[in-house]
Amino acid sequence: MFELHARIQADTALVADWPLSRVLLMNDSTYPWLILVPRRAAIAEITDLETDDQRLLMEEVSRASLGLRRLVSPHRINIAALGNVVPQLHVHVIARFTDDPAWPRPVWGAVPATPYAPDALAERLTQWREVLE
Repeated sequence: MFELHARIQADTALVADWPLSRVLLMNDSTYPWLILVPRRAAIAEITDLETDDQRLLMEEVSRASLGLRRLVSPHRINIAALGNVVPQLHVHVIARFTDDPAWPRPVWGAVPATPYAPDALAERLTQWREVLE
């Protein structure tokens, strides 16, 4: 049975459930940042997924990337599945800008996370849901 890792649950807000993945917004207003978590139990690596699910995950990563492009027009999109802190398979899809605080380095640890204010989070989730449908 699929269960979202507690750390991911604490750091994100639900955008949508797609055919394979739970789509989440990272609660860090510094970067437009989605996280896709395949709704499969005990999966740590992309290679742990069945072949059809691997393909579907890549399609969903592409779909999230296109949504980021439409909503925020980034200079680059960073895609990562690290799993060093959270063992549950999850894929980060992050919009990057040449003037963001971490550019050109990875976003992790560059600056402390700045959570969205509750009203800004609600507005952002509405925007994401419209763009990603």
